[in-house]
Amino acid sequence: MNPFATLLARHSTPSRQLGLPGPDRDQVLRMLEIAVHVPDHGRLTPWRFLRIAGDARAKLGQALAARLIEREPDPPEARIAKERERFTHAPCVIAVIATLTPGHKIPESEQVQSGSCACFSLLLAADALGFGAQWLTGWAAYDPRILELLGVGANERVLGFIHIGTPVAPQADRERPDPATLLTDWQPA
Repeated sequence: MNPFATLLARHSTPSRQLGLPGPDRDQVLRMLEIAVHVPDHGRLTPWRFLRIAGDARAKLGQALAARLIEREPDPPEARIAKERERFTHAPCVIAVIATLTPGHKIPESEQVQSGSCACFSLLLAADALGFGAQWLTGWAAYDPRILELLGVGANERVLGFIHIGTPVAPQADRERPDPATLLTDWQPA
C-alpha cells in the first residue's frame, strides 16, 4: 500500500467500538518496535510501555470504580459502571509512560514530546497491522492512587492509554482542516 494513502486513512476508533481479536504478544512487540522509532533528543528513551490485557482490564476497572467512590461522594451508578468498564472494551490497552530525567540538558518538555510521538507512532502501527486504536487519558492518568497502582514513579507520568482491538463496525473519518489555511510563511522584518 502507498505509505501516504495509509497515513491519510488513519483515524481513531472509539474504544467502545474495539473488540476481539486484539493483538497478540508478537504483534504488540512489532507495534512497539515502530513506536520507539521516534525523535529522542539525547537518546534518553524517555518513555516506557505498560500492557493492560486480559483479566487485568477488569481489575483496573474495579480499582477505578472504587477510587471514584473515594473521590466523589455518592457518584451516580452510571458513572461508577462507566469507570468499571473503561478498560474492558478494547482487548489490549498500552499505557505510554513518560520517564523523565529532571535537570537534564534535554528539557523535560522535549522528553514528553518524544513520548507523545511514541503514542502517535503506536496508533499508526496498530492501524498498519489492521487494528483500530484510540489514544485516551482521562482522570485515571492523573490520579495519584491509580498511578501508584500502575507502578508509575515520581519522575513519570502517563501520556496516554492506547486502546487497541478490531473495529466492530466501519468508522467514518471526521472532517479534517485544510492545511493551506493553517500555513503561513515567516518573513523577516
